[in-house]
Amino acid sequence: RVHGDYHLGQVLYTGKDFVIIDFEGEPARPLSERRIKRSPTRDVASMLRSFHYAAYAALFGQVPGVLPQDFSVLEPWARFWYHWVSVAFLKGYLTAVGQSPILPKSVSELQTLLEANLLEKALYELSYELNNRPDWVRIPLEGILQLLQNPG
Repeated sequence: RVHGDYHLGQVLYTGKDFVIIDFEGEPARPLSERRIKRSPTRDVASMLRSFHYAAYAALFGQVPGVLPQDFSVLEPWARFWYHWVSVAFLKGYLTAVGQSPILPKSVSELQTLLEANLLEKALYELSYELNNRPDWVRIPLEGILQLLQNPG
């Protein structure tokens, strides 16, 4: 099984360790859909998208401290941070999973599956933001553009 709604808000640091909470899946999806067995790359993609949100919410002024005129200077740093945090997370995840049969054996198959899940998650976020927080639409749009411009 997968978490189904895995993001930074579902991970708590205790001071010594991390605890993952809230395993009921994405609340907007029907229970029958949340119970379907899926690839764990969905959760990995979801966390990677959460890292993207953390970087770009700050950059796009959704949290205090960044001025619009600073965007051109800060955007490369946001992209850099997102990239390296994602690499570290993915490396740690793949090390922990090891040779488990829950993931494809080939790197190219794993990459394809992960990219498909990243795009699916970003499209879901776009729909969510259009319906709930139109001021945040720019974040999933930026993620979609990055995925389409730089696969892999």
